[in-house]
Amino acid sequence: MLSVGVIIWLGSEVMFFSSLFAAFFTIRAHASVWPPTGTKLDTVRAGIFTIILVASSFTMQKAVWDQERGERKSAKLWVWITLAMGSVFVANQFVEWIDLSHNPATNPTQTAFGSLFYIMSGLHGLHVFLGLAAMIFLLARLKGPSADPGETGAFQGVSYYWHFVDVVWVGLYCCLFLLK
Repeated sequence: MLSVGVIIWLGSEVMFFSSLFAAFFTIRAHASVWPPTGTKLDTVRAGIFTIILVASSFTMQKAVWDQERGERKSAKLWVWITLAMGSVFVANQFVEWIDLSHNPATNPTQTAFGSLFYIMSGLHGLHVFLGLAAMIFLLARLKGPSADPGETGAFQGVSYYWHFVDVVWVGLYCCLFLLK
């Protein structure tokens, strides 16, 4: 039941992020120059951290499979690895934000591109952070010697959410870093 609820909730998240993409493409279509002159995005670095985030979907799925088979120690290890990968991704976003805030072309108070960049990546970062918090709760559930009745559903729900966050980032990376 929990997994179904998460899937329905993710439907509303799809609409939320769709509105952000719609705003991005609408504003981009009316801009004479996009991104603004002087925009210096580190596409390679962002690409590396995109790969790390996408790879964390595989580690999260491995944790789910191990939990379903009762391999609690292995599941815990894979949740920790996923947690570390997601944390590295968020840390990179924070560093990236600081770097970009010093450039007038990407400063959120100076350009539409900067505003959209910070709003879209910031809301995504918040979602990643919430996913990391959910993983901490999964680790707490794994402390016991055996699974409780709702544990598998919780693992599946968190994994659905994590996969969603990863897919959204691939779209954001393409829009914010690759589209010129």
